[in-house]
Amino acid sequence: MGRHEQREQIFRLLFQVEFHEPEDMPRQMRLFLEDNEEVGGQQDADAIEARCQAVREKIPVIDKLIDENTEGWDTTRMGKVELAALRLAVYEMRYDENIPAGVAINEAVEIAKTYGQENAGGFVNAILGKIVKLGD
Repeated sequence: MGRHEQREQIFRLLFQVEFHEPEDMPRQMRLFLEDNEEVGGQQDADAIEARCQAVREKIPVIDKLIDENTEGWDTTRMGKVELAALRLAVYEMRYDENIPAGVAINEAVEIAKTYGQENAGGFVNAILGKIVKLGD
C-alpha cells in the first residue's frame, strides 16, 4: 500500500473522529482496519493507526491554527470532509519532515475534491495556502 492509499485511509478515520467520543476511537479504528479490504496487511494497518493517533493528539493545536487562518469560518462550522482533510494536511506540514508541504496540500485538495462538496478543494487549498505561508 502506497502513501496515497494510506493517507486516504487515515483521512477516513479522521472523518470518524467527529462522530464518536474520544474514548470510542481506539475501538472504531480497530473495527475500521479489521473490516477494510483496502488495507493491505498488518504493517499498513499499524502505520495507519499510528498516524491517525498522532493526528488526533494534535487536533487542539491543529484546529487553533486552522481557525486563525480562516475568515468567517471556524472548525465548528466546516464540513466534516474538509475538516478531516485539513487536519491531516496541517499535521503533515507541521509535524512530518518527510512530507513536503506541497505534497500535503495537493493530497488534501484531491481528497476534498473526491469526498467533499463542489468547492471543497478550493476551500481546503485556500486555507492551507495561508498556513504554508506562515512557515516560510
